[in-house]
Amino acid sequence: MGGMPAESVLQGLDPEQRAVAEAVRGPVCVLAGAGTGKTRAITHRVAYAVRSGAVPAGQLLAVTFTTRAAGEMRGRLRALGVPSVQARTFHSAALRQLRYFWPQVVGGPPPQIVQSKIRHVVDAARRVGLTLGRAELRDVTAELEWAKAGQVRPDRYVREALRAGRRPPIDATDVANVFAAYEDLRERRNLLDFESVLELTAAMILEQPEVASAVRSQYRHFVVDEFQDVNPLQKLLLDAWLGDRHDVCVVGDPNQTIYSFTGASPEYLLAFPGEHPDTRVIRLERDYRSTPEIVALANGVIEKATDRAPAHRLTLVAQRQAGPEPEIAAYDDERAEAAAVAARAKELIDAGTPPAGIGVLFRVNAQSEAFEQAFAELDVPYLVRGADRFFERAEVREATVLLRAAARSDDAPDRPLSERVGDVLATAGYRRVAPAAGGAARDRWESLAAIVALAEEIAAADPSAGLDRVVAELDERAATQHAPTAGGVTLASLHSAKGLEWDVVFVAGLCEGTLPIVYAATPAQLEEERRLLYVGVTRARERLLLSWARARTVGGPANREPTRFLAGLLGGTDGARRSGTMRDRGARAKAGPVPCRVCGRKLSGAVERKLGHCVGCPGDVDGELFARLVDWRKQAAQTQRVPAFVVFTDATLTVIAERRPATDAELASVAGVNTRKLARYGPAVLALVRGDDPPPLTPESDSS
Repeated sequence: MGGMPAESVLQGLDPEQRAVAEAVRGPVCVLAGAGTGKTRAITHRVAYAVRSGAVPAGQLLAVTFTTRAAGEMRGRLRALGVPSVQARTFHSAALRQLRYFWPQVVGGPPPQIVQSKIRHVVDAARRVGLTLGRAELRDVTAELEWAKAGQVRPDRYVREALRAGRRPPIDATDVANVFAAYEDLRERRNLLDFESVLELTAAMILEQPEVASAVRSQYRHFVVDEFQDVNPLQKLLLDAWLGDRHDVCVVGDPNQTIYSFTGASPEYLLAFPGEHPDTRVIRLERDYRSTPEIVALANGVIEKATDRAPAHRLTLVAQRQAGPEPEIAAYDDERAEAAAVAARAKELIDAGTPPAGIGVLFRVNAQSEAFEQAFAELDVPYLVRGADRFFERAEVREATVLLRAAARSDDAPDRPLSERVGDVLATAGYRRVAPAAGGAARDRWESLAAIVALAEEIAAADPSAGLDRVVAELDERAATQHAPTAGGVTLASLHSAKGLEWDVVFVAGLCEGTLPIVYAATPAQLEEERRLLYVGVTRARERLLLSWARARTVGGPANREPTRFLAGLLGGTDGARRSGTMRDRGARAKAGPVPCRVCGRKLSGAVERKLGHCVGCPGDVDGELFARLVDWRKQAAQTQRVPAFVVFTDATLTVIAERRPATDAELASVAGVNTRKLARYGPAVLALVRGDDPPPLTPESDSS
């Protein structure tokens, strides 16, 4: 081994990380808390094992769960001078072995790999006389994947689903029938899905001695990351790889088990020492990510878990300097909460925090719509991770089309607007009572329910509003939202945030019925919801801001309670004794829509709120100035190679053309003109208002 000596790989590791790195032979179980440097520890373990000569590079396989994690691990191993060590996902490693051994075990080319089950599930459902909607189709497919990952056959699905507390989107017997038909079609069509790849690879190793001998002589040492997320099928494959050997190192955090709905189980991690005699258990609890204040809250959340023995819990020990105390705030409704979060984020950005250093986390994807709108109205760039942006979701596009068509014959003005919208959206799957189960059907319902809630807000502001007003509001909100940019604030569900971190984290929607989610009924399901909050809290490096809303909609019943998981922490969660800064913002935001300064009607929509009056009320917009601003914006966008609305939205230009600001201070008072945009575009805008030619804007000025 050329390059750096083996001992140099150990430099810079703390005592526990060094213990992991020096434990070059298994069995080893590393219990690694959030922010404790587990990836650093295990990659240095691999590098030290190879460089010290204890393990040949070609005989070691590192396994993780995502291609992103595998790629990160390969990059670190290259930097440590051991580029020949393989780091793969379970599926990638299994598929490579299956393709290699298929010709000699089965003969001929291997079957085609199914990239998506959806089309075949549709055919299977039709074969048994069922027609599934889009959401039902996704959820039935998820049930099949759960069953296959858990080695549950179609004839056992009903019994095992009941025992596991599953809530399938259709009758469990129908799911079992679709499952059986799917497996039959897959075999007839000579197809393999992801689960079949793992299952057949394990079967080849367990049933073919020559295959077992070849695989086990090739791979003698294993490292498995995120072991708390292993499902029964992955565990079967790992056991096949190992045989009767014990040279394996597993790494995981039982406090971050949040994927049990896919079949993952932390019990494999917790039972590892009993399964492998003489296991060395090493605990990583030094938290290098978060401030002591954030670490204390994370520990407080997880210490109240009821499903883990104390010996299995990790208590984080902060290594960073002190920072701000976590804050919690209560707001009157979800719109006020989103507006306050966006306003606070904008303040932090104006004070120097990069937008990419801020994350806004929530329980379900449908919650993103309120935040997308709030950030768009303040011209704060954002991106949505792990889900389509609200107005790009199939159900929202479908709902808009249905409402547009219904608006042409809206002849029931005496009925509440929200009821009329709900009736129209019934054909898209909306029901007044939320579905009991989670999954795609629940996500779809939440999106449609958000549109019904919007109708309630519109009706509260203008009782005479009809379906055409709802459609106009949807169109405006879709048009004024910013496209995602690489430097934007991240909006993400708690599930999709795992493995990520930000300087500032907002965790919103922390009320009963949302976290824990309403359909979490069993003790195990409730404890997984607790772990979701723990994951959210531990994403924050320096500042943590928590919030909840007393009502879902503006003017709705204020009957919500804060999440039970924060009870006794932060000095109370009623929003009245904590976080004066955010609470004050909540008090200002909770007033809801402001009145039109012309007619007094409550305003609705981004343009009206920016103008300060109804679109239809008399204003003083300078039409010629607005046209000049639009022409200038087009040229600026072309020069900087960005969409026009990234420069300024139409709503912001309209306000500028009405107010005709003469100074930097007056221009800065316009919603949508932040400090960055004032510095970048202010001279040109003020010149246009004066009637002068604007100074040229160059690409170089954009990157300054």
